Amino acid sequence: MNFTPHARSLIQIIRNAGDSSTLGPNAATAPGIAALGRRTLVKNATTLLVIDPETPDRVIADLAESAYEQQAHLSCLMLGAAPALPMYAYGVPPYGGMNIPDNWTETVQAAQEALTQRETQIEAVLARSGVSADVQSIQCATMDIKHVVARRARVSDIAHIAPNLRDTPDVMREVTYGVLFKSPIGLMLNASPSKPVDRIFVAWNSSAAAARAVHVALPYLRAAKDVVIACFDPVTMTEREGPDPGTDVAAWLSHHGCSVTVSQFPTGGLEVAQCIQNRASEQGADLVVAGAYGHARMMEAVFGGTTRTMIEQKDLPVLLAH
Repeated sequence: MNFTPHARSLIQIIRNAGDSSTLGPNAATAPGIAALGRRTLVKNATTLLVIDPETPDRVIADLAESAYEQQAHLSCLMLGAAPALPMYAYGVPPYGGMNIPDNWTETVQAAQEALTQRETQIEAVLARSGVSADVQSIQCATMDIKHVVARRARVSDIAHIAPNLRDTPDVMREVTYGVLFKSPIGLMLNASPSKPVDRIFVAWNSSAAAARAVHVALPYLRAAKDVVIACFDPVTMTEREGPDPGTDVAAWLSHHGCSVTVSQFPTGGLEVAQCIQNRASEQGADLVVAGAYGHARMMEAVFGGTTRTMIEQKDLPVLLAH
């Protein structure tokens, strides 16, 4: 791509952000400034892991070990499905009322006891890792999941969803909604806790959602070795993405000590989500950072959309924020 002289010099500075010669006259007195936070995420952060009773112990243990290494707190929220009343229990007023089965209390109690037993098992898994952690289990209807998740997410720093929740699409959708729309934190999907995040691919379009995602991902961006700012079919207008799309966020990240490059890609008629996946894979990205639901959520729900595709794909680790 062709840059103006100003843009070319800016990109060169960004690419050389790790070189002390670009850090100004005070660089000699702060030799580690470019590497501050590199390889280490925020200590004492709280990671929310949303699970269900079927989540394997290995999934929980892997994230617990990662949290222990990062000196973070792991908060596990286990969602249990509330027993549903049989259809015949619902009367039709004014001709009939609720007809609660005789064994309904025992059914609810048995479900709660099973959830409590699984909670005890998870506590043992966490105890073996030595991590600072807590477990909360709750029975709730599907329609209430987003509220339950949001309440915990609001006092966490990042949220993960156990992979097996994909087996229950309704639950997965409500958990995602609760994190992205009802809390201020980001949602991490498909991430392997044991794999280092050295190269991050940022899907950038100057939107509020993309900016929010970059802010949420800042600890990961500072810890990475390389950051790629990717702009797809950018609109080079002052009122849209500016004359040099991506260079503004790249400059800001360079001030945080990140080693950043900017790339502009044509979609060639492909969906943006597919282009993101293709280019991120080509770049060897360990994590994709993207804004969620930059367009109306109802429109994306009906016609699909970048966010929906990025949530449904399982190949690339992705961090989303709205």
